[in-house]
Amino acid sequence: MRRLFFITHADVQIDPAVPVPDWGLNETGRARHRALEQSLPPVGAIWSSAEQKAREGAALLAEPRGQTVQVLEALGENDRSATGYLPGPEFEAMADAFFANPNDSIRGWERAVDAQARIIAALQQVVADSPAGDIAVIAHGGVGALTRAHLLSAPIDRSHDQPPGSGGGNLLQIALPGWGLHADWHRF
Repeated sequence: MRRLFFITHADVQIDPAVPVPDWGLNETGRARHRALEQSLPPVGAIWSSAEQKAREGAALLAEPRGQTVQVLEALGENDRSATGYLPGPEFEAMADAFFANPNDSIRGWERAVDAQARIIAALQQVVADSPAGDIAVIAHGGVGALTRAHLLSAPIDRSHDQPPGSGGGNLLQIALPGWGLHADWHRF
């Protein structure tokens, strides 16, 4: 069985003055990605979204293995540029609304149904464009939740999100070629 490891970036350096896609990993996030590199089995390809935090996490996985990272913008998080940075409680309320109203754009955010269609198409492209073997994709929690809902043929709902309080840094295992959920969210 071939596997796709859907990996969410770990802890980030939050800076309200910097656009969210340009945030990098903080030291805890970097340490978690280095630990993941030690435990993840060999993969034939490593992919990343274009966002800084995902690219950094992918590089920490690829460099010790002598591999290169392939960047695909469509692997990005749901587009939240209409609001930019939101403080914790306000962000959580927006995320709740995003998942609760998947056919609506909440305050200009990308609709959940559109983000789900985009991430699934991107993952299918990744599989088609990768050599034999397992695949690692470093992406984001919101689109990870949308991926999990799709894999389970379930409605979009926040219950598919990463475990609360994990700071990101979780992975799903997807069984290929059948696109089934092989292993649920696991914190690394």
